[in-house]
Amino acid sequence: MTTLTKQALFASRWLNHKSSWLLLLLCVLLIAMVIAMSIGAVSIPILSLLQGNITEQQAAVLSSIRIPRVCIAAIVGAALAISGAAMQGLFRNPLADPGLIGIASGAALAVALMIVLMGPFEGVWNLYALSVAAFVGGLITCWVIFHFAQLTGTFSVTYMLLAGIAINALTNSGTGFLMYISNDQQLRSLTFWTMGSLGGALWPAVLVACTIVIPCTLVLIRNARELNIMLLGENEARHLGVNSERLKRTIIICTALTVGVAVAVSGIIGFLGLIVPHLVRLLIGPDHRLLIPASAIFGAALLVTADTFARTVVNPAEMPVGILTSLIGGPFFLWLLYKQYAGRFGM
Repeated sequence: MTTLTKQALFASRWLNHKSSWLLLLLCVLLIAMVIAMSIGAVSIPILSLLQGNITEQQAAVLSSIRIPRVCIAAIVGAALAISGAAMQGLFRNPLADPGLIGIASGAALAVALMIVLMGPFEGVWNLYALSVAAFVGGLITCWVIFHFAQLTGTFSVTYMLLAGIAINALTNSGTGFLMYISNDQQLRSLTFWTMGSLGGALWPAVLVACTIVIPCTLVLIRNARELNIMLLGENEARHLGVNSERLKRTIIICTALTVGVAVAVSGIIGFLGLIVPHLVRLLIGPDHRLLIPASAIFGAALLVTADTFARTVVNPAEMPVGILTSLIGGPFFLWLLYKQYAGRFGM
């Protein structure tokens, strides 16, 4: 047996071993979705749900409220997770996150402008219009961050984080001003966006989110090999045949689209794009061929679980899920920051 054959067999076995994590995460997602569909103001026993032995009232609740909400939670969770995984690969740093560096708040500001200045749209076109606005806001924010991060000629994570802090401050101020000048109906809508909630999930939102998130996920998976090579450094990747500029544009556009649709249908849900890729990377390693799909599945399962907890923990009221994810993500980010930099200074 030649050396190349041995290496090929080893790589195949490694991928098969790591791919088993995808199956495990998929099982976790399915379990989380079933539990989420069974828990609520109208209780549906899991066994009855699986057997289809439910009443007309339970069927109505499932079809019109609970299933769309679970689906949109899974889609938004997957969208934020793959955005975080792609950005961390592009920036070669596990601290990159669409919410942390201002992309989500930039998208939210664009949505707020649409709500306050343009007036309401009807039906599915409302969601598409908000998604387009959020995409434009996220894309502009991405461009500004990338510009500031390369002020020294090479990509600087420090400048990226500082630019993200400034952009978050500016966009939050803009959103706050729009909330100040809005009427009561607009104010309720803006409060929904800023706190992050899945309470308004309906089938049209599921349709819009699927038509954007699924193609972007496939594009990111298709570029996974180039993201792996980019981990070596931009110059090395260019010598290995990677068109780094094209890859940057592709990743930024897909990230802006996925974050945009997530903000459009659920508002700002922070830290999910930071937490999920890092945890998945600890399980299966940095190979983006597995990291991106695994992050999508795990992100979906995590947000479905978080939303189930958020809508039941203060029953009959409902906690915005964005508050819950920030409550978990803040300490996690501090731990990650300490782990990343404390060793350099002997702390």
